Amino acid sequence: MRTLALLALLAASPAMAEEDYAKLGPNAVSLDRDHGYLQSAEAPDFWALSPFVKPQFTTSACSIASVTAVVNGLSGLPEWASETVWTQPGLLEEMGNADWATLSAEGGDGVTFDQLVSFTTDAFAFVKLPVTVEVFHPDTADETNLTTTRAILAANEASADTAVLVYFNQGVVTGDWDGPHVAVIGAYDAAQDRVLILEVDQEWYIPYWTPASVLLEAMVKPTSAEHGVLEGQTGGLVTITKS
Repeated sequence: MRTLALLALLAASPAMAEEDYAKLGPNAVSLDRDHGYLQSAEAPDFWALSPFVKPQFTTSACSIASVTAVVNGLSGLPEWASETVWTQPGLLEEMGNADWATLSAEGGDGVTFDQLVSFTTDAFAFVKLPVTVEVFHPDTADETNLTTTRAILAANEASADTAVLVYFNQGVVTGDWDGPHVAVIGAYDAAQDRVLILEVDQEWYIPYWTPASVLLEAMVKPTSAEHGVLEGQTGGLVTITKS
């Protein structure tokens, strides 16, 4: 749910533009620099979902972009030549969900965590793909919640029949923009206790790894007041499993 604020600030301040910094901070490693896990592990989610993860079509459309990727990934490539792959605008239009469309439009507010859960459930009902949706909405980054986070990630890594969306403060992971965001979990490397984020914010990022503990911190950090109606929002994991 990145806004145009950073671009406007850089345009208005050439001096700030000259004081650039690393694309990713110390809590993230891009996939192009570290892809060994995908060469040795089956990583079923990565191969099922990554072909369908496309750039969010507006700066506020991370939720519909992520949900569309998971709808397509769990459905698989259509069998017949006459069938299309769902696009973000297409799914929004066909569903006729005016609230989600408004929140995802350029300059839209973006979704709350509860709205993400509701819209995800509605999307799968609309495409008639039977799933169960489970929610993990931690309030603190304690050891108990970290254990639960790891368990969810490990279970998801075992099968392509599940997918996980994450609602998190993107800046905690990337070291850049401080705001709420939705993305797709691509893999979990349990041996190194790190998770692969399949980014829909592709104007700025490609997939990157981050420690599970950092992702938990990003999920529980409240949204700041500058984000208006999303102030105070915290995130979590939304697991979708094919019935």
